[in-house]
Amino acid sequence: MDRLTLKNYRCFRHEQTVRLAPLTLLVGENSTGKTSFLALIKALWDVAHRHRIPNFKEEPYDLGSFDEIAHYRGGRGGRASSFEAGFAYTPKPDQTADFHVVFKRGGTAPVPVKRHLTNLDKDVWIEHDGPVSGNHTLRYGTPRGSWQWDVPRESSERLLIETEQLPPMCLLLHDLSGRSTRSSAGTRRLRRTDLKLADDLERLEWPFNPMLYASAPVRSKPHRTYDPARVARDSEGDYIPMYLANEYFEDKKRWRSLKGHLETFGRQAGLFDEISIKPLGKQSGPFQVQVRRFASHAKGPDRNLIDVGYGVSQVLPVITELLRSDTPPMFLLQQPEVHLHPSAQAALGSLFCAVAGPKRQLVVETHSDHLIDRVRMDVRDGETKLNPDNVSILYFEHTGLDVSIHSLGIDQDGNITDAPAGYRQFFMEETTRSLWKRKTR
Repeated sequence: MDRLTLKNYRCFRHEQTVRLAPLTLLVGENSTGKTSFLALIKALWDVAHRHRIPNFKEEPYDLGSFDEIAHYRGGRGGRASSFEAGFAYTPKPDQTADFHVVFKRGGTAPVPVKRHLTNLDKDVWIEHDGPVSGNHTLRYGTPRGSWQWDVPRESSERLLIETEQLPPMCLLLHDLSGRSTRSSAGTRRLRRTDLKLADDLERLEWPFNPMLYASAPVRSKPHRTYDPARVARDSEGDYIPMYLANEYFEDKKRWRSLKGHLETFGRQAGLFDEISIKPLGKQSGPFQVQVRRFASHAKGPDRNLIDVGYGVSQVLPVITELLRSDTPPMFLLQQPEVHLHPSAQAALGSLFCAVAGPKRQLVVETHSDHLIDRVRMDVRDGETKLNPDNVSILYFEHTGLDVSIHSLGIDQDGNITDAPAGYRQFFMEETTRSLWKRKTR
């Protein structure tokens, strides 16, 4: 995603467009909508790439019902009858696409009532209205004109909309292309050239990897012993010990690679020098996750994950997801620095710089200045392949009853650019107070 637009969503009343980058950091006071922003990215991802009605109560986000999500002004302002959002992205260097969704009330939940996908480079677009109940409408436009079909739900088994399923718009178009329709193009049917333009849209609508990883702000608690279980991703990282054990038992080469990456971060963060799996019997039996530290002339003892600092177990799910070989293209991370010492928070910033790129996008909510400063310094000092344009800092600021999002950047010297007056006001006031007190003593 290159940029995101939202309107009438939670605490964001007016339409706002912000820049996203391979590494985007969300900063601001508590209760300024940072988690809601992450939840909206996940909802858009579900609609655009997974063709499903998003669940705004699904972990790790629980935003409630439509009445709790649509912007509410109180008094005469009332509640918005809909909210909308969209994103622009670049699937290929020579292509730019824009996807937009309008949500309205469907029972008590928000449901997408309009989807609009545009290939900006070729002026081709497709739009789908009313995918929840009753009839629905499809519109398709090219430089030659536009066409519209009213589609009854029972027209095709593939077009049936189940509880959480949305029909891919280009699939609808191919099913309807031979039917008579209302048109502004001087013909009631599509030509082959019109359908050929739709093929590009279809490729935009079917990404290679539709997976997304979203983490909870507090990850799972460590256990002294783990029993074998099914490996399935979850937002709190309960599955991570079993995933590590599977790699250890089933693919030694992949385990050595992952183990090496984890230990490199562990050393840089000052958390551990070695991580290992200790079987307590056969491969299908219980096991432990252990770590140990090295001194200058000796190796320390292996220690159970539950016996070391809580920060290790809290960061382990995040770094494992980032470093495993089958990582998804989008990460939404909430406060990954929780329970970490400042030096470990800084190391996390370096890890984000190392793994973010054109094929892996990170959107990180953080309250850590140490993490942000490390990102700035790594970009400044050339310690990362990221350049200043590859990093975006979004500052969330209360403006009356609403919240404004400011898109900040980093220059070649590592300085934050375009920051509003309130961005560092608290820290400046604390520093001024400290200096003034010292001077008057």
